[in-house]
Amino acid sequence: MSTPQPVVAIDKITATNPATGEVIGYSPIDTPEQGRQAIIRARKAQPDWAALPLKERAHYIWRLRDYLVDHADEVSDVISKDVGKTHIEALATEVLPSVMAITYYARNARRFLKPHWIPHGAILFFNKTSTLYRAPFGVVGVVAPWNYPMGIPMHEIVPALLAGNTVVFKTAAETQMVGRKIEEMMRAVGLPEGVFTFLNISGSMISKLLLEPGNHVDKLFFTGSVPVGKQLMAEAAETLTPVCLELGGNDAMLVCADANLERAVNGAVWGGLQNSGQSCGGVERIYVHKDVYEPFVKLLKERVDNLRQGPDSNYDVDVGAMCTKRQIQTIQQQVDDALAKGAKIYAQAKIDPAHAKANFYPATVLTEVDHTMEVMQEETFGPVLGVMKVDDMDQAVELANDSKLGLTGSVWSSSNRRAVELGRRIKAGVITFNDHLLTHGMAETPWGGFKESGIGRSHGRLGFDEMTEPQVLVREWLFFTKRNVFWHPYSKEVYSGMRGTLDLFYGRGLMTRLQGLIKFSILSLRMFTRKG
Repeated sequence: MSTPQPVVAIDKITATNPATGEVIGYSPIDTPEQGRQAIIRARKAQPDWAALPLKERAHYIWRLRDYLVDHADEVSDVISKDVGKTHIEALATEVLPSVMAITYYARNARRFLKPHWIPHGAILFFNKTSTLYRAPFGVVGVVAPWNYPMGIPMHEIVPALLAGNTVVFKTAAETQMVGRKIEEMMRAVGLPEGVFTFLNISGSMISKLLLEPGNHVDKLFFTGSVPVGKQLMAEAAETLTPVCLELGGNDAMLVCADANLERAVNGAVWGGLQNSGQSCGGVERIYVHKDVYEPFVKLLKERVDNLRQGPDSNYDVDVGAMCTKRQIQTIQQQVDDALAKGAKIYAQAKIDPAHAKANFYPATVLTEVDHTMEVMQEETFGPVLGVMKVDDMDQAVELANDSKLGLTGSVWSSSNRRAVELGRRIKAGVITFNDHLLTHGMAETPWGGFKESGIGRSHGRLGFDEMTEPQVLVREWLFFTKRNVFWHPYSKEVYSGMRGTLDLFYGRGLMTRLQGLIKFSILSLRMFTRKG
């Protein structure tokens, strides 16, 4: 069986199924010049695209949703084979959330883009009316990862298009077939030339291309590793190109003494091991109150030991393959480090020896872990759960915050009040209660993290706002006057009048305000005189 890695030829990438090694397709490689021309075409197409009424732009997006619904089985199959995940996960965590996201953004785009009046902040400027508008950036670059190659970029591509931007899109080398499927979808809905472009260019080259001075995108969205995100941010600084970065997590799950253990264990298994653990917002570290630690890990072992791992051909597999061999090496390094420092493998799924050469890593539970171990400090991005016993939930919060990452977290308790109190103390961008990870499928819920987990947000109103720049227009209703009271020429009378203005609106005591009113009234007369 061949190693399930993309093989780069001179002019194409050969895509293989990580679970079987089967060749599933080819993706032509674009040259840097083709990439530059794509950005030029996108910039040329953007003004006409933005000038279309929102209803017409939304018409294309509704057609995109219909296409995805009509071809859901086909698209799910492509995702499953390209990433190595199960068909159920391809449908439930990528296709269905994409359909829901398209629906949400198309329905709410008018409200998000609608200009709105800004209430007055001071009565002094009663003659001004301020309105906030949202203006598209222009050309938006979207660089997507391999773990959710459709579910993640759809939350960026769709709102970008609805907001009036054109999009240049790149997915990972490992998931080219999904990228080509998205390209096919966009072509099927009939988007005008240059509005959406898919590029297959290496990761090292795409950053230089999208941020090239003189022909760079107007905003860049990137989902991936912390080191690459930092590099992109540094390169973007050369042209002051704004970036939105989602850089992963090392997410904590806190299990209280009053938690529903059946639900908590099932949630840990799904939130930590679905997609073979390749979820930036998945469960990685579990902190369990000492009073329920033993029954929790016992039940967790029962679930994990009986997970079915292997190629998904008949919808009867629980955990699929890892997308890359490189990631398996990272996982093994972290597990070896933990074992060397005293951790124990408490539970582990069994993998059929027939699949030993494919990209499978057994779902694993580690106990007796601590924060000297890489598995508890770094993002694992694989089917490994580290479980620690804690004396109380204050200790659990302290340990949860002992990380340079802060994407998501969860608290499991029968008391919503207590759970919220604990959750607010966790330094992460998304906190869920008695659930984990699912909010990435909730289009209305902002997605993003604290600390090194990234900058900016996707999803929801906040994510849609990332696609536009705020533009304020201020109207003057006394346009027939000759000047503002504080314009040139200056004089002692102008200073006295301005001091009176301060006393009128903010002075203490009735006499102070009355004296201020007189000075302000005298000053106001200069608005109507030719000379100051």
